[in-house]
Amino acid sequence: MYIYVDGSCEENRNVTSQTPAGWGFCVISGDSGIGRGGGDVVLEKSGPVVTDGSADGFLGAEVGSNNTAELSAIAHAMRWLLAEGGDQGVVVRGDSQYALRISSGEWRAKANKALADSARSLWFEVSSLRSLRAEHVRAHRGHRWNERADHLAFRAMQGEDALPLQFWKPGAR
Repeated sequence: MYIYVDGSCEENRNVTSQTPAGWGFCVISGDSGIGRGGGDVVLEKSGPVVTDGSADGFLGAEVGSNNTAELSAIAHAMRWLLAEGGDQGVVVRGDSQYALRISSGEWRAKANKALADSARSLWFEVSSLRSLRAEHVRAHRGHRWNERADHLAFRAMQGEDALPLQFWKPGAR
């Protein structure tokens, strides 16, 4: 199973807790990894980065930024995996080396610490139950499922629903 994750932020300078940001992920079975869109969509999820500590979906983000959106996408994907159950191996593919390395514990966070701790804790919990690894995908290079995760995150940042898969074209935001 493959999970493509991405985040989107309207403005990545002078971000605040009010800066719109969104996350998205899509779960794909039968993906070859080469980017041509092989495989089938099992699930898609997306939403806004939640910065209100008393709100549902809060994972520790203090601001809306691209990094908090990327970390949120991974954390929400890990939450889904825990709820979904099973022991099938998973490859998480994303275009943010920062978020992948922070979540997998390869790097330590210097910012976004509470959110990074949540993502890392969820990652380690999932990895105790099944094989889990991260793979970097280059952004905006036409990789169909990475582009789909980008679309989900972008639309969530805008407060809009994603286009249905049958009407969406890679590269369309």
